[in-house]
Amino acid sequence: MQLLTWIADIPSLVIDNSAVLLDGLGLTLKITVTAIVFGIIWGTVLALMRLSNNKILKAFAKTYVTLFRSIPLLLVLLWFYFVFPQMIKYIFNLPPYADVRVACAMIAFALFEAAYYSEIIRAGINAVSKGQYHAAFALGMTKSQTMRLIILPQAFKAMVPLLLTQGIILFQDTSLVYVMSLIDLFGASVTLVGKVQGGTAEYSMIIFAALSYFIISFSASRLVSYLKKDYK
Repeated sequence: MQLLTWIADIPSLVIDNSAVLLDGLGLTLKITVTAIVFGIIWGTVLALMRLSNNKILKAFAKTYVTLFRSIPLLLVLLWFYFVFPQMIKYIFNLPPYADVRVACAMIAFALFEAAYYSEIIRAGINAVSKGQYHAAFALGMTKSQTMRLIILPQAFKAMVPLLLTQGIILFQDTSLVYVMSLIDLFGASVTLVGKVQGGTAEYSMIIFAALSYFIISFSASRLVSYLKKDYK
């Protein structure tokens, strides 16, 4: 069968092009980890804004979340690709030839994912028993101390599986950086290896890319399932 031939060609193609593929995987993981870290930080801030009594902050956070959740990620990446490079070069006084595409991709993913993390974190905070607030206030804690020391730690512990699940989705979405002419794991597999090698190599590398994403995502999902049992 033709499919078996494509699969049989994968090991030799991977070994011969391991350096290129590792560079692509490195970029994928770099964007994923950066977007998760900064996305959760900014998402937490947005969640606290949504829960605050300040109408301006609440309106800003609600508008931000609604906007980014209503626009496809592909369009967000294109917008950052065409607009942000010039802004970054101007702000940091970089030369015109400076390549800031990776930085733009990280910023785009972090800002986009923050909208989704915000809703997860807000739901987690609301799930904490109101009695925790009353107990903290009875001990003389301020509202900010209660949120920082009592509520958020409990909320984040319960939210870890959901945050990791969103991280898996983010990892899969990084393949869209091709619109910014960046070479991630998918781009390295299909474009730099598959098309350059010619013949049936492109089909073999498409299968390799699919298997790579499946193995990593499946492993992460098993971790999520384990954590869910641990937190029950």
